[in-house]
Amino acid sequence: MTERHSAEIAVLGGGVVGLTIALRLARAGRAVVLVDPDEPGMGASYGNAGTIADYAVMPVGTPSVLRSLPSLLFDRNSPLAIRRAAILSLAPWLLRFLRESLPDRARANAAAIATLVADAAPMWEELATEVGGADLVIRRGALYVYDTPAAVRAAEADMVERRRLGVTVDLVDAGTLAQMEPNLPPAAGGAYFPKAVFLSDPGAMVARLAAAVAAAGVPHLRARAEGLERMASGVRVSGPGLKLTARRVVIAAGAHSRALAAQAGDRVPLDTERGYHLEWDMPTPLLSRPCCPTTRGFYLCPMTGRLRVAGTVELGGRTAPPSPHRLARLEQGARAIFPALGPPDRNWMGFRPSMPDSLPVIGPSRAGADVIHAYGHGHIGLTLAPATARLVETLIAGNASDRSLSPFRVDRF
Repeated sequence: MTERHSAEIAVLGGGVVGLTIALRLARAGRAVVLVDPDEPGMGASYGNAGTIADYAVMPVGTPSVLRSLPSLLFDRNSPLAIRRAAILSLAPWLLRFLRESLPDRARANAAAIATLVADAAPMWEELATEVGGADLVIRRGALYVYDTPAAVRAAEADMVERRRLGVTVDLVDAGTLAQMEPNLPPAAGGAYFPKAVFLSDPGAMVARLAAAVAAAGVPHLRARAEGLERMASGVRVSGPGLKLTARRVVIAAGAHSRALAAQAGDRVPLDTERGYHLEWDMPTPLLSRPCCPTTRGFYLCPMTGRLRVAGTVELGGRTAPPSPHRLARLEQGARAIFPALGPPDRNWMGFRPSMPDSLPVIGPSRAGADVIHAYGHGHIGLTLAPATARLVETLIAGNASDRSLSPFRVDRF
């Protein structure tokens, strides 16, 4: 049976971005309904590295990536790889990615990302306190780890650029790195981001966020939004068992947002990065903070009762099954660092919504602000959830400036 519903604002998507938007709007006195077929926050919002990465200002596409793109994309062991069966369908996205990797575009994209992540840590601390999750926020920073002196020298230039964009970072030598994380194998040095925080259990944090959304009086319609149509009475959202009319709709459905955006009249070059993680249960994690061995392209993440190894980028859509090869590479890399690890206790694959310029889409539809976009955050959706919610609330209140939203507008391509 299909029930008819109405609301002032419908938020489509129950990941961390959608939940944070729904909570902020409800606390501002808006009548909000959340639409998602699944348990809130069980996709990429659960399976990430748990890091509030205020230092993650560099886009995926840069001149250095552009120079090595052929080897990166077609090497099965690369941290950035592509499923060969998906090459034709990904071609338009890849062509845009190439353009966005040119020097001028990469610099502009980095500057835009920096404006969003600048206050990510304090905003998350405020949100965590609000939803009863302050105990899950760990203030120990994060580390990049470099294997060789050459990698350390290359990092120096990278860190100069990050500092220019407002990132606080300290380069540490091998001895300091060993003191900070004595269980790591010897390395040439590292980059320490002292202001970064991380979540000891992203799934638990999102569950508390979802509970706060429910406590704020936001109904959760467990249905899949598949249709979007502007009507005289508002925006009609439809799907199996769903008929909902709202004055405004916020599309925050992550990797599932492109089809909804198209029905709103907005063609968006959104595609999917397939992210993976493995977990090893242990009473005390082997590390005290997230560490990224940069040559391997993944994070070692200490979480409550377990070590999570998360990362790498695989372009390949949402329909193919998980790649055993990618999981095997993660396991091999983790054992290269911690040889005593046994078989992993679990594995996971999820979908990151990815734009060619690494910038999210935040702002009104081309056809009007009755539809608002809030997706495409790539690797930093967890980091940017509070900042995105703030922008959406400001937009709905009619106080958003064109300048603040310009880099993220839906019609930038």
